[in-house]
Amino acid sequence: MSVQEELRSVPPAKLLIDGVTKDFLTRSGPLRALDNISLQINEGDFVCMVGPSGCGKSTLLNIIAGLEKPTSGMTLMDGKPVTQPGRDRMVMFQESALFPWLDVLHNVLFGLSFKPNLNSKERREVAHFYLRLVGLEEFANSNIHELSGGMKQRAALARSLAPNPRVLLMDEPFAALDALTREQLYGDIQRIWAERQKTIVFVTHNVREAVCLGNRVILFSPHPGRVREEFVIDLPHPRDINSVELAKYASRITRALRGYVDAPETELGAE
Repeated sequence: MSVQEELRSVPPAKLLIDGVTKDFLTRSGPLRALDNISLQINEGDFVCMVGPSGCGKSTLLNIIAGLEKPTSGMTLMDGKPVTQPGRDRMVMFQESALFPWLDVLHNVLFGLSFKPNLNSKERREVAHFYLRLVGLEEFANSNIHELSGGMKQRAALARSLAPNPRVLLMDEPFAALDALTREQLYGDIQRIWAERQKTIVFVTHNVREAVCLGNRVILFSPHPGRVREEFVIDLPHPRDINSVELAKYASRITRALRGYVDAPETELGAE
């Protein structure tokens, strides 16, 4: 298979989350993190999950990734149960989780080492393609400690995209970054989503961030986590997080969230 065929080869994904409940065992007994979650995520969707701490957003993301198993219910991908991690579902975390002993290029190559249909030359071509996509090709040979926080997240994004996953799962990937860097990355991820047509599930506390990125925003309430409301964001991409139209959507979602939980202003991601 050629590099171009590899970049185009992955069909779009469709996820069905069917009655997922998750309990954790604690010293005081079972703790219910998620309660009967049912969602459909269509091919090419950019779905943002929003809610306060303790609403189970990251737990649900881990279940979709196959890193956690539900207590009851199931997650289906194209009708097949998700039972373990796989290259078709890649996770990008809040911390970049890059390997400090590898340079940028070899961090991206790491995930490609498990692709049996590519030889060494083709893997390098794919890695450079994704480094160009995130604007880091000139830093391919840089050490990780030489990168800024935003550049590390770009490298982590390239590493997540390089195996050509069908679903990209993003767990608050921009939360630790300054506002200016976040805004730059908002533009990058919208452009990459449009170009690569990936299905993206994105967890965030920040309502404006969710409205800026997602075509759907799923609102969770906590203790235990339940889906309370869904908002379709009918704004064209690319979006500016500071736009008046976006602020109107964010205010509406924030009011709804406050109706379900008494969360402080910063918890709701208002800026």
